Amino acid sequence: MTFKQTAVRAAAALALGAALIPAHATNGYFSHGYGVKSKGMAGAGVALAQDAFAGANNPAQSASAGNRYDVGLDLFMPEREMSRTFGPMTLHEAKSEKERFWIPEFGINQSIDNNLSMGLTIYGNGGMNTTYPSQPALCQFGSNQATPGSNAMCGQGRLGVNLEQLIVAPTVAYRLNAHHALGLSPLIVYQTFKAYGLQAFSPMTPSQSPQYLSDQGKDSSSGVGVRLGYLGQVNDMVSVGASYSPKINMSKFSAYKELFAEGGDFDIPANYTLGVALKASPAVTIALDYQNIQYSGVRSIGNSSANTAMGMGVLGSAQGSGFGWQDVGVVKLGVQWQASQTLTVRAGYSQGDNPIRAQDVSFNILAPGVIEKHMTLGVTMKLDAKSEVSGSYMHAVSNSVTGNSFFGNGIKKPSR
Repeated sequence: MTFKQTAVRAAAALALGAALIPAHATNGYFSHGYGVKSKGMAGAGVALAQDAFAGANNPAQSASAGNRYDVGLDLFMPEREMSRTFGPMTLHEAKSEKERFWIPEFGINQSIDNNLSMGLTIYGNGGMNTTYPSQPALCQFGSNQATPGSNAMCGQGRLGVNLEQLIVAPTVAYRLNAHHALGLSPLIVYQTFKAYGLQAFSPMTPSQSPQYLSDQGKDSSSGVGVRLGYLGQVNDMVSVGASYSPKINMSKFSAYKELFAEGGDFDIPANYTLGVALKASPAVTIALDYQNIQYSGVRSIGNSSANTAMGMGVLGSAQGSGFGWQDVGVVKLGVQWQASQTLTVRAGYSQGDNPIRAQDVSFNILAPGVIEKHMTLGVTMKLDAKSEVSGSYMHAVSNSVTGNSFFGNGIKKPSR
C-alpha cells in the first residue's frame, strides 16, 4: 500500500502587546514547534525567551519573557494518500479528503516582581486525522478468500479517525539569580476522539462486534500532567535550556475500549527537549534543540499492530494491537536575523525519526505520521513599542512507507 503526503504549513499571526503563534502535528502527532517565532526556526528555541508560550516550550522562559500576550492562528494543510497493490496492479487507492485545519493558540505572561513571573499558555496537538471516502475495495485477510469492502481498511462506509488535544498550561517561573531560572507548568489536558469504518476488525475484539470499536461518535477524556523547565545564561553569547514532561495519565475513551489497548487508554507520552542558543553577532542568533518523544511508552500507540494477529491479546487488551510507533528524536536548527530595528527574519530545518515501521503500515493508514524533514521561514514586523505582527511558513518534505498489508497483497504506507 502506498501512502504519500506533502504537508504544507502556513502560520500567520497577530499580536497586540507581543507576537503570535500556531500549532499542529508533524513529529508523530506533536507539532514541529509551538509559537510562531519558534516555528519560523523549525521549532528550535527552548533556550530563547521570545514570547508567551513558555507553558508549551519551557516554563522557565516565563522569567525572561516580560509582560506580553500572544494570539496565533495556524493553517495546516496535509495531503495523505494510500494505495494497495499486487505486483503491477493497483487494487485500491484513496486520498484523505479533509486537507485544511485551523488551529488557534494563545499565551499571556506577566512579571510579578524581579524574580517571579506567571503566565498562561493554551495550545493543541493533533494530526491523527484522516477521512477516506467510501469506495469499492478488494480485501483478503490471511488465507481467506478475497471479499469486497467499501473503504481502504475493508470496512463499510467512510473510513477515518480524528484525535484532538487541548492543553491549558498555567505557568510559574522563578529567577534564582541573574543567570538561572526554573519554571513549572501544570498541564490540564482535554482530548476527543472518534473513529468510523473499522468494522472489519470486529472479529479481533472481545465482543466480536464494532460496539466499542468503531462508529461510536465523539468520545472524550481528560488528565493532568506537568512540564518542568530550566533556562540558564552561560555568558553574553550562550544560553541553555531544558524542559521535561512525564507521561500524562488520561482517563479512558470508554466508547472505544475495544480499539485502544488497556480498555481505551490513550495517554500522552513523556517528552523532553534540550537546547542551546548562540548569539553569533549582535544581529544573528543560532538555536539548536534536540527533542525526544517517547511514543513507545503508551501501549495504545507503541504496541505492535501485529500483536492481536499473533495471539498476544485481542484488541483493547493490554497487549492488544496498537499503532506500533517507535520513539521519535528530532534535531532542530534555527537562525534568527535582526535585519533592522523593526524587522526580524528567521529560517530553520529539522530532521526527525519516522515513528512507523514497514510492518505496521496497515494500521497506520489511520494515523499517517511519517514526516521526517521540515523547512521553515519566519518574519516579525514591529509595529510600535507594544505591538508586532509575525508569520511563519513550514514545508514538510513528502515521505512514504512500504510494507505488507493485513488485507492481502502488500501495502505502502502513509505520510504526514
